[in-house]
Amino acid sequence: LGLLTMSVLFMGGTANTAWADTAVSIDSNVDETLERFYKEVGSGKKLVKDAKGVLVFPSVIKGGFGVGGSFGEGALRINGKTVDYYNTAMLSVGFQIGLQKKSVILLFMQDDVLNRLRNSSNWKAGADAAVTLVNVGADGSIDTQKTNEPIIAFVIGQKGLMYNLTLEGTKFTKISK
Repeated sequence: LGLLTMSVLFMGGTANTAWADTAVSIDSNVDETLERFYKEVGSGKKLVKDAKGVLVFPSVIKGGFGVGGSFGEGALRINGKTVDYYNTAMLSVGFQIGLQKKSVILLFMQDDVLNRLRNSSNWKAGADAAVTLVNVGADGSIDTQKTNEPIIAFVIGQKGLMYNLTLEGTKFTKISK
């Protein structure tokens, strides 16, 4: 599994072709992910409405056996319309066994950080801009102080919103669909 994951991450364009969803499929999955987000986060709809852009990865698969990584495809929406497609990839080293599926939602709250993403072919969280992960309470409430950050992110696992994760070092690459 570790070799498979590494192969997907390092093949770049080949992986995009072999493993890629269609634009219609990605858009449909983004719709479903956002609906789930709205149900789990009380102010989710308002946050998305206030954001300059929303980058949604409905299915990011993370796996490994010693060496691991993650990969997923998603769409960038501005004013509710898809404007670009991206993939995300991250390589990790250390003790890890298994597979995990999650959804990642990044809200770009300022035009300048959104423009940096759109004008870059390979944008990296942490290096190109800080990404603030927002924790969600059991009642769907969030820490409103964190919503003032330029980029805020939410990670949704199979059992709901996840926390204590990092997107540091995750690469986002624009792809054509």
